Amino acid sequence: MNIVQCTYCKKPFTSLGGRICPACNEQIDKDFITVRDYIYEHKHSNIDRIAKETEVSKQIIIHLLKEGRLIIDSPDGDGMLTCEMCKKPINTGRLCKDCTGKVSSSMDKNVTANKKPEEKPPEPNLKGTAKIS
Repeated sequence: MNIVQCTYCKKPFTSLGGRICPACNEQIDKDFITVRDYIYEHKHSNIDRIAKETEVSKQIIIHLLKEGRLIIDSPDGDGMLTCEMCKKPINTGRLCKDCTGKVSSSMDKNVTANKKPEEKPPEPNLKGTAKIS
């Protein structure tokens, strides 16, 4: 366990690997529900309007988009998110579909290349054994 500073509130906390403290995580979960419900009722809203109407910060909305918990319902994602590899506009997550496929196939190749050949169990040592009839 490490002591780290929360990305959002900047308070130190004991972490098992995350960068967001439990209190902020809980608030983000509540904000998610608020934003999700707003988007269901106002399908074609942009991030600025969503942030203003829900009083949830753009930073949190973008965080939820990158996590894949929300999707912007517009062809270009309002220009808020871009693929981290090729920089194409995306609606959710961190990578576009093409780059996700490339990463996935690359990982599959690495797993296959690093897979150890199956070892045969050692032959039993039959010297000095007697056959019982």
